[in-house]
Amino acid sequence: MQIKSHFKFTMQQRNGIFLLLLLIITFQCIYAFVDFSSEDIKIDSKTLELYEAEIDSLKLVEIERRKPKIYPFNPNFITDYKGYTLGLTNEEIDRLLKFRAQNKWVNSAKQFQKVTKVSDSLFNKIAPYFKFPDWVTNPKSKREYSNAFNYNNNPKTETQKIDLNIATSEQLQKVYGIGETFAKRIIKYRTKQNGFVSLVELDQIYGLTPETILNIKKSFNLKTPKPVKKIVLNTASKSELVTIQYIDYEIAHNIIEQRTLREGFKSIEELTKVKGFPIKKIEIIKLYLQLN
Repeated sequence: MQIKSHFKFTMQQRNGIFLLLLLIITFQCIYAFVDFSSEDIKIDSKTLELYEAEIDSLKLVEIERRKPKIYPFNPNFITDYKGYTLGLTNEEIDRLLKFRAQNKWVNSAKQFQKVTKVSDSLFNKIAPYFKFPDWVTNPKSKREYSNAFNYNNNPKTETQKIDLNIATSEQLQKVYGIGETFAKRIIKYRTKQNGFVSLVELDQIYGLTPETILNIKKSFNLKTPKPVKKIVLNTASKSELVTIQYIDYEIAHNIIEQRTLREGFKSIEELTKVKGFPIKKIEIIKLYLQLN
C-alpha cells in the first residue's frame, strides 16, 4: 500500500518557492546592511525652544485653572475639608477646632495665626480672603453704644414718637438693636403691605427679637395706619377670605366648613380650631376680620 505524499510539487512550484526564498533573503540583507537614515535633517533650535516655552506656559495656565478658587470666608467656620483645600495641616485645623469648641471666636487675621500656628507663607496666602462680621471690623465706640442705650431707655411721648409708616432707614437705625439690615427688612415689609396696620406686624419681620420690638415701640407708633376694610367672619365668602394674608383657598374652605358645623363662630379665636389654620399668624389675621 502506497502512502500519497502531501509535499509533492511540480517543477514550476519548486521554482516559485526557490524564487520566494531568494527574495526574502535579499530583502533581509538589504534591511540589515543598508543605512536608510538621512544626514540632511536640520533642527532649528530656536524654533524648538519657542515651542517648548509655549507648551510650558500653556501647562502653567491649565494648572492655575484647575486650582480650587478661594472666595472670601469667615475663618471661624473652617471645616476639615476646607482647611485641607487651603493647605492647613491636620494639627493646625485641630487647634482651630479646639479653640472654637471653647465657644471662643477668632476676631482678626493675626489671632488666627496665633491660634493655628500656620506658617507665614501660608498665612500671607490665605489671610487676604478672611471676612469677619461688620461688628468685628467696624466696631462701634463705647460712646455710640451708650448713646443708643440711653436713646432707648428714654421712651418718647405719643406726640414725640415717629410714625413707623413714614420712618426712614436712618431713623430706624437709631434704635438699639436695629442695623442697616433690619431697617431694610422693616421698610421692605412696609412697602410690600402698603403700610403697617398695627405694630403687631413687627413680629413678622425676620430676626427681630421681642426686646428689639419693644425698643422700636418706645420711639415709634402708627399715626397713619393703613386703612383696612374688615371682613365679617360669619358671612364671608371663600373669595373674600383668601384676600386676607396667610389664608389660602384650602384654609378658607375649612373655615366655612367649620363655621357651618358650629352654626357661626362665637369668637375670632375659634379659628385656631380650624384644620390647617396658621395659629401663629392669628394676631395678624385678626386685623382684617370682625365677627359679625
